Amino acid sequence: MNRYPRDMHGYGANPPDPKWPGGAKIAISLVLNYEEGGENNILHGDAASEAFLSEIVGAAAWPGQRHWNMESIYEYGARAGFWRLHRMMKDLPVTIYGVATALARSPAQVAAMKDAGWEIASHGLKWIEYKDAPEESERADMAEAIRLHTEVVGQAPVGWYTGRCSENTVRLAAETGGFAYVADTYADDLPYWMDFDGRQQLILPYTLDANDMRFATPQGFNAGAQFFDYLKASFDALYREGEAGAAKMLSIGLHCRLIGRPGRAEALRQFIEYAQSHEGVWFATRAQIAKHWSDTHPAQSYTRPSEMEHETFVGAYGGIFEHSPWIAEGAHGLELGPAHDTAVGLHNVLTRVFRTATEGQRLGVLTAHPDLAGKLAQAKRLTLESTSEQASAGLDALTDEERATFTSLNATYVEKFGFPFIIAVRDHDKPSILKAFRSRIENSREVEFAEACHQVERIAYHRLSDLLP
Repeated sequence: MNRYPRDMHGYGANPPDPKWPGGAKIAISLVLNYEEGGENNILHGDAASEAFLSEIVGAAAWPGQRHWNMESIYEYGARAGFWRLHRMMKDLPVTIYGVATALARSPAQVAAMKDAGWEIASHGLKWIEYKDAPEESERADMAEAIRLHTEVVGQAPVGWYTGRCSENTVRLAAETGGFAYVADTYADDLPYWMDFDGRQQLILPYTLDANDMRFATPQGFNAGAQFFDYLKASFDALYREGEAGAAKMLSIGLHCRLIGRPGRAEALRQFIEYAQSHEGVWFATRAQIAKHWSDTHPAQSYTRPSEMEHETFVGAYGGIFEHSPWIAEGAHGLELGPAHDTAVGLHNVLTRVFRTATEGQRLGVLTAHPDLAGKLAQAKRLTLESTSEQASAGLDALTDEERATFTSLNATYVEKFGFPFIIAVRDHDKPSILKAFRSRIENSREVEFAEACHQVERIAYHRLSDLLP
């Protein structure tokens, strides 16, 4: 099967109401990454020094050597930055992304995290790059990270975030079966569920934009005021959406060695005070957000069209276009993915097959449709879909006069165009159907053929909306 695994649809135009506790208009997730002591270092068995996210912009790894300046920058995060941030946020719900080996080398900081009631999620075994890691190596490191984290912290992590991840990371984390959420994604402003071989894993998207890492990248923040302005703008936009009834989540990424510097920490303090000055703001750990989402929006499993085998797919959707299973057969061979597991998505691929068919094939679809309120309806020989659709507009309960009118119009229409009058009756009532009937019967055949095809597509959409999200 030709399948595309990425989900380009998500929640679409109408994301769910998260129903944050207390009717909050926004949920704020403060995440403090604790990586100091877990970074690349030959002392840690790595081949070279660290080169990522430090004051040394454009730093290069030193193979086989310790990088004293780089090491001291990371040490600042543990020795000074952490404690400055702990004093600032000890009364707030904070999530730690803790690298297991870094936590093991910082017992005082771990104790302070626990005393503050902060959630300590796993940030992997070491703060290293996994993009080229063999799957088995990454799986083994994940297992060891969980083991060491549990040993050091006193309990297993309920959240996972690798950061420098591979294409296998989220699946491997889901396969452990132990995480309330996985955060290795930046794909949404709300949590969402992913299916991995029948296991539903909650995904809590993280952020790389509202993140102090941009103090250490070429195109980033170079002053605390810029960080504050960006956080404020992000908050204002999402808070406004929340006031309009579409609340979201704002994740803020922090690092001890970056935001922990005095000139940057002040910007964080100012933002926290700004957010606290508003009503309806829920500061929460990611574990709290995950529990709320799981309770309020539990995973819903359904058979996804993009995962169906050919026979099952045609059996399920072969009747969407009246008596024309060849359309579903053609659609199954197209590039399908999660974006096509919705009514609008599957409708798109089915109509692509219909639109690119020959005129004769499309005429066959038109002639497969029954007359409105015609003899088949009276004999109760319509498909279940057509029966329901005609009944929705009251076409199953006509007066003798109305039936005579439809019969006359049907005969005139078919004689002129060679196919029955087709209209998406769910969009109409009886008077508007009759009005359209009388109007369209005056069209040229070319215009009416195009309109009839449009109506067939509309009918297909309504039918799919009964079956899919």
